[in-house]
Amino acid sequence: MAEEAGLELNKSRRPAFFARLLQRAPRFVAALACAVLAASVALAAPPKKDPSWSELTPAQQQILAPLAAEWDRLDAAGKRTWLGVAKRYPKMTPIGQQRVQTRMKKWAKLTPEQRREARERYRKLTPQKRRELERKWQEYQALPPEERARLEATPAAKRARGAKPPAAPAPVAR
Repeated sequence: MAEEAGLELNKSRRPAFFARLLQRAPRFVAALACAVLAASVALAAPPKKDPSWSELTPAQQQILAPLAAEWDRLDAAGKRTWLGVAKRYPKMTPIGQQRVQTRMKKWAKLTPEQRREARERYRKLTPQKRRELERKWQEYQALPPEERARLEATPAAKRARGAKPPAAPAPVAR
């Protein structure tokens, strides 16, 4: 009879155990799902930081088109920089987008030595000089488009961009 009582005791505890288990099941299932999700993320391949040209989205390829020929030769840091530009590009004004395209084309035409020199010149600028140049650039950006066009047409601006200075008028023979 004691055995029967013991069995009865065990049987009476089973429903309570299962009832508690069922009460905790939603939390257990949620915790298990989180663990599985975390494990799958950890085991997944890390995002590629330096994708090849063919791995770029069509939108990125369109924006970065001037760099297509040499994209696969760029280092990871260079690719990250240009991908950042491509990410900001849609939010830029049309004038800003045009400026980025122009600069990208110029950059793509530079030789590796010229690029190295440009980076070096930028690094040598003092923080004060960088701030001054940034302030001037912001002032220029704030100008109306007509005023900027007028400034860009000046001989000094053309020389700064590498254009030849205007030819002096020929002397008049008397």
